[in-house]
Amino acid sequence: MNHQNEMQTTFLSVAENESFARVVIAAFAVQLSPTVSEIADIKTAVSEAVTNAIVHGYEDSRGMVSLRASIDDRWLTVEVQDEGKGIPNIEKAMEPFFTTHPEQERSGMGFAVMQTFMDDLQVDSVPGQGTTVRMRKRIHAGGAL
Repeated sequence: MNHQNEMQTTFLSVAENESFARVVIAAFAVQLSPTVSEIADIKTAVSEAVTNAIVHGYEDSRGMVSLRASIDDRWLTVEVQDEGKGIPNIEKAMEPFFTTHPEQERSGMGFAVMQTFMDDLQVDSVPGQGTTVRMRKRIHAGGAL
C-alpha cells in the first residue's frame, strides 16, 4: 500500500524550539513504524538542521523556522527552512569541522551529522534570503502499512 501524508509547522527561532521540532518530527514519522534507531537518526538530523537555522541563519536576531515533512510510501522527506542570512558558500559550510562560530565552541559537524543519519541531504541557500535543508530517509521497519 502506498502511504502518503504531509505536515507543516512554523516556530520562532529560539533554542527552546529545537526540542519541539524533534518531538513533532518523531510524532509524524511514527506512522511508518520506524525502529528506535531510525527515529533517533531522524530526530538527530532535524535537531542539527533546526539548530543551524537558529544559530547561523538568524544569529543575533529572531525569525521564523518552517518544518515540513512528507511521507511517500516508505520515504520520509523533511525540510527545515529559515529566512535568515543564508550561506555564501554551501560547499565550504558542508566540510566537516568548518564553523563560522569557533568562539562558541561549535564543532562544525552539523551537515556531516545530517548526512550520516539520513539517506539524502540537499542544501539550498541564497545569501540574504535564507536556507532550506532537505533530507530524506527510507524507513525499513514495519513492512507495508
